[in-house]
Amino acid sequence: MVALRFLFTTTLDLVILKEPEISMGTFGKNLLWAVLTFILIALLFSNLINFASEKTPVFALDVLASKINEAQVKSIAVSGNTLQIVLQDGIKAVSRKENESGLTETLKNYGVSPEALRAVELSVKDESGLKFWLGVLIPALLPIIVIVLIFWWILRQAKTGVNQAFTFGKANLKLFTASQRRYTFKDAAGLKEAKEELEEVVDFLKNPKKFLSIGARIPRGVLLMGLPGTGKTLLARAVAGESNVPFFHISASEFVEMFVGVGASRVR
Repeated sequence: MVALRFLFTTTLDLVILKEPEISMGTFGKNLLWAVLTFILIALLFSNLINFASEKTPVFALDVLASKINEAQVKSIAVSGNTLQIVLQDGIKAVSRKENESGLTETLKNYGVSPEALRAVELSVKDESGLKFWLGVLIPALLPIIVIVLIFWWILRQAKTGVNQAFTFGKANLKLFTASQRRYTFKDAAGLKEAKEELEEVVDFLKNPKKFLSIGARIPRGVLLMGLPGTGKTLLARAVAGESNVPFFHISASEFVEMFVGVGASRVR
């Protein structure tokens, strides 16, 4: 059962409950998970690179030169300053050549004979591979991405605080127009007495001159009282739908404030 109480002034306002909005706590959790994901990816990639490099032996240039002279080296692949070595028994190793110098010239300076060098397969690899660029970009970009996300979150928090300061005395309304679903009294089953009284309010909104000519006044508000689920919100939307006027949707908790006068200003 729904009880009605009329509040008499000059205009009609409908105030009903509003669904809770997503809080900034959800955004903070999502940001934290995004940062942790980036850090985890970077750590995994770094560990994979370190694990691969730890298993591969590293030769100094003098050691490499002696192995070439002893015919123990099968092939050498040059990628920038990195040398990827394959021995005759299939073991792989790495080494680094001197900057701004050719591999052949460097090995000759370390005493490698031309005959021994000709027995080694030499090749040059393009260092624009995916692994190379990931190894360069991820460590460089990850701190920048984390810093940008943190600053964005701080600015968003600050912007929210400023907006709350400027809208401190305003109500947070949600508007439903006629272009959305239109409710009528036919959508509310039962509630015969309540609908009959509200139909008079609708009639006044549609034909105000008929009532004003005899000195009648429209109530500023209609207070619907009843248990949850008895149709109070549906009746309020039906009044707006029957009158072809917008319907405003707001939470009752918006009017309860610890500061004197704020709730009243939001009602006004």
